[in-house]
Amino acid sequence: MKVSIASDHAGYRLKDRIAALVRGLGHEVDDLGVFSDVSTDYPDHAASASAEVSAGRSQRAILICGTGVGMSIAANKFDGVRAAAVSETVSARLAREHNDANVLCIGERIVGPEVADDIVRAFMTAEFAGGERHERRVAKIGALEDRTPNA
Repeated sequence: MKVSIASDHAGYRLKDRIAALVRGLGHEVDDLGVFSDVSTDYPDHAASASAEVSAGRSQRAILICGTGVGMSIAANKFDGVRAAAVSETVSARLAREHNDANVLCIGERIVGPEVADDIVRAFMTAEFAGGERHERRVAKIGALEDRTPNA
């Protein structure tokens, strides 16, 4: 599976560790940066990886910033992206199993590196449970992308 990985300056150290872990799990990694702690804007980096998932060029993405929250907000603006900001393994697993999440967002300032490893493993190994209940709900999420605000 191809996984796009991106971070802002607050997450670049953890990004490198996670990229190595994902490669070790047998996946192809598209590392979209950043490569230093020079201040950058997280929406730009969320957009680069989320666009890859939205277009089908990557099957999943992992985004790292200070908290994971900003990245998840920006990522969820892209069609077909279901991003989840998580700080523990149960939410990472259930985001895949119940919500068919395809983008994982982690905060380097929130979780330590070992917990981040466990979160990534849970997210990358879990599969969408499917079934009428979960498929119906994920379809409703997708339908929200098609709505336009009333003028």
